[in-house]
Formats: sequence, C-alpha cells, structure tokens
Amino acid sequence: MASILVETIAFHQGERKMHSLLRVPPQDNPTVPSLSFGAAYLLRTAPLLAIGSLDQEGRPWSTVWGGEAGFASPITQSTIEVNTPVDKSYDPVVETLLRDLAIDPAATSKGHRNIWSGLVIDLDTRRRAKLYGRRIFGSLGPEDQKGLPGLGHAGIAHLTVHIDASLGNCPKYLNKKHIIPTLPAPKLISDSPQLPPEAVGLLNRVDCLFVSSSHSGIDMDTNIRGGPPGFVRLVSNGPSGAVFAYPEYSGNRLYQTLGNLQVNPLAGYVFPDFDNGNALYVTGQTQVLIGKDAARVLPRSNLAVLVTVTAARYVEKSLSFRGIVGEPSPYNPPVRYLATERNIAAVSKDDGPAVTATLIKKDVLTPAICRFRFRMSDPTSLGKWIPGQYATFSFRDELDMGYRHMQDDDPTSLNDDYVRTFTISSYPGQGLDAAEFEITARKHGNVTNYLFRTNERAGLEVPLKGFGGDFQIQQGIDGIVPFVAGGIGITPILAQLPALDISRLRLLWSVSVHDMGLVLDTFRRFPRLSSSTTLFITGADPQDENVAQQYQTVRLSEARIYRRRMAATDLELSLADVWYFCGSPALKSSVLNWLTGKDVVYEDFNY
Repeated sequence: MASILVETIAFHQGERKMHSLLRVPPQDNPTVPSLSFGAAYLLRTAPLLAIGSLDQEGRPWSTVWGGEAGFASPITQSTIEVNTPVDKSYDPVVETLLRDLAIDPAATSKGHRNIWSGLVIDLDTRRRAKLYGRRIFGSLGPEDQKGLPGLGHAGIAHLTVHIDASLGNCPKYLNKKHIIPTLPAPKLISDSPQLPPEAVGLLNRVDCLFVSSSHSGIDMDTNIRGGPPGFVRLVSNGPSGAVFAYPEYSGNRLYQTLGNLQVNPLAGYVFPDFDNGNALYVTGQTQVLIGKDAARVLPRSNLAVLVTVTAARYVEKSLSFRGIVGEPSPYNPPVRYLATERNIAAVSKDDGPAVTATLIKKDVLTPAICRFRFRMSDPTSLGKWIPGQYATFSFRDELDMGYRHMQDDDPTSLNDDYVRTFTISSYPGQGLDAAEFEITARKHGNVTNYLFRTNERAGLEVPLKGFGGDFQIQQGIDGIVPFVAGGIGITPILAQLPALDISRLRLLWSVSVHDMGLVLDTFRRFPRLSSSTTLFITGADPQDENVAQQYQTVRLSEARIYRRRMAATDLELSLADVWYFCGSPALKSSVLNWLTGKDVVYEDFNY
C-alpha cells in the first residue's frame, strides 16, 4: 500500500524554548503549508479578518478589517483577495501594507515589508483560523466596487495575498458577538505611547485583543486573546509609554505567539471597541513571564505577558464594524488583578515554611452555607492573624487533575489554580485555641463543593499560604457605625463583633429567606446583635418545613424585618460619615450610589 506523505512545518527555536520551559511533551506542529479547506471555507463566511504587518522599523502592528461575510475570499488554492472599507489615514496596517507601498513601489522588494499574517474569525460561531503569507498586490481606492465614494479619512482596501501556511484554532476563550458592517469615520485622538483617558477606559473593559508577532522578520503570526472584561491590566502610564499585562490561559500548548516573542520580543496589538468602532493600536516590547515571575505581577497566573508600549494610536470610529455582545466564553476565569491592585501578599506567597490547615469541625448552617474549623500545623510560622483578615488555602493537591486542553463539562477548571481566600469568621482565642480559626462559606464552585462533601473525620489537610486583608471596623470613642451586608457578606463582621460595642452598631442585612439558618445561628451566638439589626428578607416563601420554622424563629427576634429588597431610603445618611459594606457586586454598586458623598469602606473579594 502506498503511503501519503503530509508536508509539515517544524517548530522554530523560540517555540521549542517555550515547550521546554513549560515541559510540553514532544508534539508535531499542526500548521499546514497551504490554505486548508477549513480556512478557505471560513474566509468565505466569516465577517472579520485580523491582520498583522511590519513597519519600516520592523515593528509589528495589528488591525481588524471586515464587517460582513464575503469581503475576503480565496481566488486560487493559495491566494486570497480582500476588499473592504478601512481607515485609510490612521490604521497602521493600512499604512504599512497599502499606503507606504503605493507611495514607494520599490518597497515591495524590501524583505519584511511584504510579510503578512491574518486571523479569520467568526465571533458568532466562535470559529477561527490563522493564516500567514506574503503580499502580492495592494491598493487603496477612494471607492468600492459599487461606486460608493470614500468619506473623509475612510477608503477601500484592495489586497491580494499568497497563503504560505494556515492553522485552525479552537473556540476556547472567544466571547460571542454579532458583527454589523459600518463605514469608518476615523478621527485621531492620540498618537502618544502614553495612553489618553479614553484609551485607558477601553483597555480596562476589553474582552479581547488581537496580537501580531514576528519570527525575526522571517514570518508572522496573528491571533486573538480573549477573557472576561478587564482581563488586560494597566500597570503604568508614564510619558515614555504605558505598560500593561495580561494572563496567558491554558491553551493548546503550541505557544506559537510566545515562541515568536522568545526570539523577537516585539508585538503589535489592536484593542477593538465593538460598541462604537474606536480602536487602540499599539506596538511595543514584550516580556514573557513564567511561574513565580508571572505570579508576582498577576497573582494566580503561571504564564503572563508584560508589554511596554513604544508607539500607539487611539482612533475614534476607526473600525468598519460594530459588535452586538453575545454569550461570554464559559472557559473565562475571573479577572486576575495586579499584585499592586489588591492586598494579596498571602495569595502569591509560595516560599517559606510549609504550614498546613486540617479540617477538624463542620457546622452546616443551611443547605448551602457551612462553618468550617481548621487547626494550623504551626501557628507561629505565619504570624498572628487579626479580625477582618482572610486565610488563603491551596487545594491544588486535592483537586488539580493535570493538563487538559478543553473540558466542556467543567470549563473554568482548566485555569483554576485552586487557591482560595476565605474571610475568617472567628475571633482570636474565643472558644478556640491559638492554632484554630473558622471560616463561613457558601457552597459555590469546585473548592467549596469539595469542602461540603468532605467528612470532618477524614483528616483533610491542605497547605495554608498565609493571612491577608485589612478590613477592620473602626468604632472610635462614640458615634454610630453602620454596616451594610448582603448574604454571606456578614462574615467579616462576625470575627469582629466580640470587640465591638454592639449598641452603637447598625447592621442592615439583605438575606435570602433560604439563608435563615445563618441568621438564626448568628443571633444565637451574639444575642444582642438582633436589636441592632434590620433584615431585608428576599425570595419566595419557603416550602421546606425546616426553613419555614427558622424564618418564624427569626421573626420573633428583636430585629426589624422587611419582606423585600433593600432600597436607598432604608439608609439613613445622617447616621455617620463612614459606612461599611460587604456583599455582592450588584448590591455594592447600588449601595455606593445610595451613599454618594460618604466614605464607604468595603470588603473586596477580587483577590
């Protein structure tokens, strides 16, 4: 039987270095040296094409063109053609691929000036394919094939490219969007590497970016990075150039972009604003951070990229499309904040003595809320914790199942480091010895589900990374202290109640009727608290007999009870200038609006 030889592309030295650093097993490069059938089909049907090119200095830039299916299509087995409205004045890829070459045709012979990379992408279906090739022909016309005149700084791009390689990519971190075509009407706002406020605002809310990199001017790569809004973090924004960072999530482990950056640490980015067509174009120096180096910048990250901007353009209405937001990727982990943004020294602490915490007692307060007591192996190594702090545990040894590319039944587990922070809900020494402390947690996610399933007699022992946080309630000599809590947000105050004058506390607590077990337990442990509490009980009347009985018992307490949601009128602003809050992001947003002009001290769970 005759065998068929499939031509492949070898990994280059930068990619091999990334594989070695991250201990990736030997693998073949799935990139094919042609335009694959799947990539050709996607070109005909997808509405967007991200493009990378190099400028006269060899710096990569990125852009996104398109708006509707059919603007790009194969014309031979190895050639594609692109015709689309573009920002002809400020789009850096238009400048390098079309405008500069039109002015200086001799530039077509200048090596890297012809290199081109692309990512054809359909955010409606989460399909994408990478392309690489060289420019054959390009022009920038004032009108399209239908005779529509170009307006202002907009024009029509005509580009023909030879495809040297293609690779289909998985849909893992793509957030769905329905793309609508719109003519560009670009206006340059800034061309400084120090980002203007509008660009900073865009950077803080984007849920995707496109990045282009080059293997020493030999070839290029363009790809997307997606995540939750805010996954890109601004480190600094000085006159010499902004610095930003973003995590590299668990992927297919080819590391083609990062491999390029190991050889040539230059990259070009475009951050598209799908709402209004604005775009932030940047090029800069990158640094690939691995292991502890990544965690020092972005705690809970094993891999991250730090970018120093050397040139940038922020352009209003530069893009030829808008995007209607759809379903976010189920694989997106929570935003990973910079170490400088949160008090998380304990979270990233990987060195020092190996202290463990053993689960010794469980008190189930409701079907979804439980109090857990732990005993430290060495209470002196980590120092004393104080009320208002949290404990940081690592459940990695218990729950991490190793590398998997995709897992649709539990997608967020693939980027889970299984490090968790829980507010300590016990007061030091009160009924506990010096090595013990308690947390009160709601069942939500892998770790808390595991804790709920674990028998206290099983001897569960997990690494305790440390203590952190500074959410202390300051009562002063006199005056009222108002505290607004939402559900399990009562926990920070539980650890501090023994040291507070409860008569001067005003607790406004919004809680589900199904969490009456937590309320009842709190009032039994702190009998005087009910007289200082106003409860806002939400949810339909309980059908469970036990919950109904708990509700009736709570109604007999001295607490003021309302069977509704908390409202702005429930907060008596004259009580104090300083207010305390702990609760859900939605309730926090409302409370901060209600307390405009007040100093609100709040617990932030974005560790």
